[in-house]
Amino acid sequence: MSGDMTVPDRARDRVADRIEPTSAEREAGLALIRAHLPVSRETVAALDAYAALLVKWSRAKNLVGPDTLSSLWTRHIADSAQVVSAAGIASDGATCCVDLGSGAGFPGLVIAILAGGTAGNSVHLVEANGRKCAFLREATRVSGAAAIVHNKRIEAFSGTFTGKANIVTARALAPLEKLLCLAEPLLTQETRAIFHKGQDVERELTEAARYWKFDYELVPSWTRRESALVIIEDCRRRDV
Repeated sequence: MSGDMTVPDRARDRVADRIEPTSAEREAGLALIRAHLPVSRETVAALDAYAALLVKWSRAKNLVGPDTLSSLWTRHIADSAQVVSAAGIASDGATCCVDLGSGAGFPGLVIAILAGGTAGNSVHLVEANGRKCAFLREATRVSGAAAIVHNKRIEAFSGTFTGKANIVTARALAPLEKLLCLAEPLLTQETRAIFHKGQDVERELTEAARYWKFDYELVPSWTRRESALVIIEDCRRRDV
């Protein structure tokens, strides 16, 4: 009897079975990505390895909300892939992307997988939580992504980073005005900041414009009708 599962074990596994993404959910997410980006067989395999690891770790660690794990491919992976399309990151280019508050790897690790790394693309994943960094390192290993994990607070990373960021990203991290404060040390005239935003994006833009001057573009979301990517360029503080 020592090898039998306990009642709590069975209950936990039944919950895991309900929340894990189905094959139909995977295909729906891949279809969204393929509608906008070229996706090789090797890239799909890397995304599969990442998704499988995330599901495995999420059984014990709170990497993403348990109510969203069943829609992992559409709500998280395809949603993150939008940055690659919006930024025009190509697998044959040389783009440096910094992802602030990477968490479980959205959007940064998805960007790294889709963009490839053989031609000089690199993605820096900045995350203060050590447990999440351990996951990001393992996910980077199993997927073969060209990503570098930094276990630091954003302020500490931004103040010491010596590279040149072409793209700065963040998803579900902070209001736009706060994001621009966090990203400021990384921003040059050539840098584009690309942030996922929800239905309050216009209000956030109005608030941020009180303290910052910038050009922006809103790109409608593939995955949520009320959401958008906001692309910020030529960002600088106002004199107040």
